[in-house]
Amino acid sequence: MADIKHGIEVIRANVKIAPDNPGVYRMLDKNGKVLYVGKAKNIKKRIVAYTHFDRLADHIKRMVAEVDRMEFIIVENEAKALLMENDLIKKLEPKYNILLKDDKTFPHLMINPHEEFPALRKSRGQREKKFKYFGPYASAGAVNAVMDTVQKTFLLRSCRDSMLYHRERPCMLYQIKRCSAPCVGKISPQDYHQSVEEVILFLEGKNTKLREELAMQMQEASERQDYETALVIRDKIRALSSVQGGFNVEYADWKSVDVIAAVKQENMVCIQVFLVRNGQNCGNIPFFPRHVDGLSEAEVLEAFLSSFYAEHVPPKEIIVSHEIENRSFLEKAIGASIRFFQKGNKAKILLQAQNNAAAAIKRKLAETASVQANLTEMQKVFCLPKIPQRIEVYDNSHNQGSFAVGAMIVATPSGFDKKSYRTFNIKYTENTHDDFAMMKEVLMRRFEHMSAENRPDVILLDGGLGQLHAVHQALAEYDLRNITIIAISKGPERNAGKEFYHVLGRESFALEFQSPLAFYMQNIRDEAHRFAIGTHRKKREKSVFKSQIDDIEGIGAKRKRDLLNFFGSVEQIKSASLGDLMKVEGISKKIAEKIYKYFHN
Repeated sequence: MADIKHGIEVIRANVKIAPDNPGVYRMLDKNGKVLYVGKAKNIKKRIVAYTHFDRLADHIKRMVAEVDRMEFIIVENEAKALLMENDLIKKLEPKYNILLKDDKTFPHLMINPHEEFPALRKSRGQREKKFKYFGPYASAGAVNAVMDTVQKTFLLRSCRDSMLYHRERPCMLYQIKRCSAPCVGKISPQDYHQSVEEVILFLEGKNTKLREELAMQMQEASERQDYETALVIRDKIRALSSVQGGFNVEYADWKSVDVIAAVKQENMVCIQVFLVRNGQNCGNIPFFPRHVDGLSEAEVLEAFLSSFYAEHVPPKEIIVSHEIENRSFLEKAIGASIRFFQKGNKAKILLQAQNNAAAAIKRKLAETASVQANLTEMQKVFCLPKIPQRIEVYDNSHNQGSFAVGAMIVATPSGFDKKSYRTFNIKYTENTHDDFAMMKEVLMRRFEHMSAENRPDVILLDGGLGQLHAVHQALAEYDLRNITIIAISKGPERNAGKEFYHVLGRESFALEFQSPLAFYMQNIRDEAHRFAIGTHRKKREKSVFKSQIDDIEGIGAKRKRDLLNFFGSVEQIKSASLGDLMKVEGISKKIAEKIYKYFHN
């Protein structure tokens, strides 16, 4: 252990000058590298705790022994301290901070009640004022299940605006009773908006009120002998009852709650988050924080709450599986009530969340063991100097030479590292039909920005011997020591599982058919292909839209997006009448005339 006395002396000296304000403190080693970032309501009182050496946990003792300098940042309140701490941890990735790999944006449902025939849509990211939002949901699957229920029960449309305003007869969804066909006037705008209001009540959890209103409507329809309408409403009530019967009754009295449980096994911690909104379980999702050695579940849980709610909007109440030390500070910083239950209905839900966390750890350990076994086998089969920790896989994509892009994905023992994925717009290769030249350009640009931290152990190319030799030739001036370059080409009849592998200085060979390593190599190759194709499509779509619309005066990014969302394609915009163009929100008569004249001059 480093000089513990020196570390304590440094902290004691800083206690004398530390502010009595809320803020963030940083601990640095003798090389200026940040060891730890912390937040506090009162910085001076917080760092005094580090001077009581006998009370510190072992990992904190190791950290104190490395401390050579401290820095402080004063902020206005606890919330600002929370946000600043999270930003610094993400940027610096300190050695002794718990790190949460949280690049998730939770999906929501949204609807614009001001449209003529509103549609329920999925949404991620930034919100717009004109829409009404519901959620969040833990996964796309949870969102899809709710949308499916809404479509079956309330018959809202799911088509694009361009299809809505240009159909002459109803689509198949109307035939199978999944849509009310507003596109061809099968339902009036008034009746459709009544369904929209019912959907909003349903998604807000006001199901009792909704059932009462539907029952009243059915009674009124029967009294005026409109039996067809009464039967439709009866079927809606039955569908709603069926859906409600599928909900977990234990959530019925809850409004806006997150249930968060921590479980530690095999020196791994899983945080399981259950999202409950308006009495409905919106799904659950596991997180696996890093740097948890020697920490208790309560300590990891507290750090998780800080990081998670610096990025996500909190509910009114957060229920946790362990008592946490700085609960009052976090409540003020997050803006939500944090509660812990040992008995009752909420304690049962916590136990359910903990059971899910324990099961997630078992799955994670099994997956990790499988990947580790494949990497060990890969080292043996490809004669690698060590078990690879970073595998970079490259692929190119273009459309007959147009919109050419290169893509790189990164595989590690922990899985795909999506934050390290990169795309390369092909700039210098004149003949974009030349895959060899494109791959050479991509690899050379990658090696120009290589560092000790992101140096790969293996480079995997989608191609054959030609690709392999081209890349070795392109990288001849770079240090390739301990980097193995492997090319993978299609096997006989392009069958998956019968690929050939090419390494410089060795005979080309195939892996054992359907072996675990063969599946692993196919999987990482296919991920690169998927990423390259997706990037190419985005570039192509953006270019097509830009080339025909950008030259119109007065059409900026927002109006372009609104036009495309309304009509569905540039071709539909080109063929739209002046009246149709003016139906788009934000498109005045003057702007509509400019668009129309541009395409019909």
